[in-house]
Amino acid sequence: MKNTMIMRAIWMGAGVAIGVIAVRKLSSVAESYGPAGLNRAMGGVSDSIANFADALRSGMQERESDLRAALGVDPADHRPENRQ
Repeated sequence: MKNTMIMRAIWMGAGVAIGVIAVRKLSSVAESYGPAGLNRAMGGVSDSIANFADALRSGMQERESDLRAALGVDPADHRPENRQ
């Protein structure tokens, strides 16, 4: 009789622990799909796009400088105010 009572208590404790874990997981998922979660996600996406664009511009400027140096072209010669 004592063995079954102990086993029931163990299973009851395991059930409670699983329930608590499930409620926490569901709460975090529900929170991530709410307005605040979507705002955080969109903010992260826009930051990533901005960082990519900055890296792309920097790479383009670096490559242009390398090409101008290799061709011996002065960047001041090709500014719009110097053209006629």
